[in-house]
Amino acid sequence: MFWADKIASEIQEYQVVNDSKTPSGRVHVGSLRGVVIHDVIYKALKHANKPVKFIYGVDDYDALDTVPGYLDKTKFSPYLGYPLCNVPSPGDRASDYAKYFMGEFLEVFEHLGVRPEIYYLRDLYRSGQLNRYIDLFLQNAHLVRESYLEISKAKRPENWYPFNPICENCGKIATTVVTDYNGKEVFYTCEPKAMTYVEGCGHSGWVSPFDGNGKLPWKVEWVAKWDLLGVTIEMAGKDHSQKGGSRDVANSICRKVLKKQPPFHSPYEFILVGGSKMSSSKGVGSSAKEVADFLPPELLRYLMLRTQPKTVIDFVPNYETITRLFRDYDTLVEKFKSQAGTETDEFTPLEYSQVGDRILPYQVFDFSTLISLLQIPHLDIEAEVEKRSAAPLSDRDWQVIRERITVAQKWLQDYADEEEKLVLYLDTLPERISEVTPTQFTYLAKLKENLEVSEAWDGEALQTILFATSKEVGIPQKDAFASVYLSFLGKERGPKAGSLLSYLDKPFVIARLQEVGGLNSAAIA
Repeated sequence: MFWADKIASEIQEYQVVNDSKTPSGRVHVGSLRGVVIHDVIYKALKHANKPVKFIYGVDDYDALDTVPGYLDKTKFSPYLGYPLCNVPSPGDRASDYAKYFMGEFLEVFEHLGVRPEIYYLRDLYRSGQLNRYIDLFLQNAHLVRESYLEISKAKRPENWYPFNPICENCGKIATTVVTDYNGKEVFYTCEPKAMTYVEGCGHSGWVSPFDGNGKLPWKVEWVAKWDLLGVTIEMAGKDHSQKGGSRDVANSICRKVLKKQPPFHSPYEFILVGGSKMSSSKGVGSSAKEVADFLPPELLRYLMLRTQPKTVIDFVPNYETITRLFRDYDTLVEKFKSQAGTETDEFTPLEYSQVGDRILPYQVFDFSTLISLLQIPHLDIEAEVEKRSAAPLSDRDWQVIRERITVAQKWLQDYADEEEKLVLYLDTLPERISEVTPTQFTYLAKLKENLEVSEAWDGEALQTILFATSKEVGIPQKDAFASVYLSFLGKERGPKAGSLLSYLDKPFVIARLQEVGGLNSAAIA
């Protein structure tokens, strides 16, 4: 049984699925894993006819702790330590910093068909909805300190209270330390050395902690959100889920102070880019918006769902990874189409990858072939696709093909390394043709003869001829194919050789092999 369906099968009561994000900068694709995981749990519960709500929080009362490299440091450094919702917007499309970056992320939600109820922490604080929790945790600060010490071995001073006011003098929230609470007001100091990335102003005084005048530390805030919003399911990334980590601390606070069991939880792994963990504020990796603009929504969801949540996804948009992603997805669609009506768990990731309610099959056209065809000069790509398709193309087929043409164009423009690109030498011979050996010349001459008499000019037929010719001449297949690539691409590797030749006119291929053979004749003479 698929992991989300298993969770749904074991639950009977009304569920509230929650996830959240601190919009400290451009949100990276790594954050989408949690979004999709929670969305799929929500959909699994819906499919099982279980009562459920999906909510998503914007933790915009968190402090700005660094200025991302793509922003003007001169403009934003003065706001380090401020609540994100109190930092100016980097652009005109939003009222503040938090809504600017969250707005971009929410566009990706829409792209992926993820539609939770969105809530902002600023609203929960400023409206007074969190007031009773602020009072409760301040009154029970000793129990909060116990949880930190017992679970994470972090010792807090006896006069430490779990609250950070917004400094009335400088506006920072990251540097304020509370040391007393009288039931109505807290006494705080904006400590100059509280944080390494910004200095507090030194101001101190009494202030009400209620109605948005500050915030709970996020591990404590987490617990308050669970209870206020009735959260019953919330997964967390591996970094928060380690023994003694953030989730364990929050669970302990929930049990000690609220006397309640925390929501259901299971950890999920990171998404890496080339082995590096993604970070929103540090600008590492590809943004969620960039990846969503690149991959069709079903493929992006499938990328997240084809592996178990506890398995790391290393997303490297190179030729091999991208073409394999499309090939695996297409293979599953073809299998689903051929086994219509068959119920099997194999298709569950495909079903949950859909933005709509059902899988809409299509005639598969190999994505790697599209990448190659787009690089053939003066080629009408749609006419070529139509010519190569096994059957007449429906409106649905064309919808998918045109979408993938756009993806292939964007990959070539933004992601492909130069060595991954197909550079055809149409007017002149490649300089590296001089590297062709006598045995390879013999192979190319025989290949020319075999191609001249071949009536078929499709990729598979040509691939068969290429292999058969290598056996006929007695040359290793690696050397045989390298000679073909050297003759047309000027390098020893390339796309599937049969497909490559099929993209080209037969007279041109024969003429090129004739020209290469002439070089060999000249060398012998």
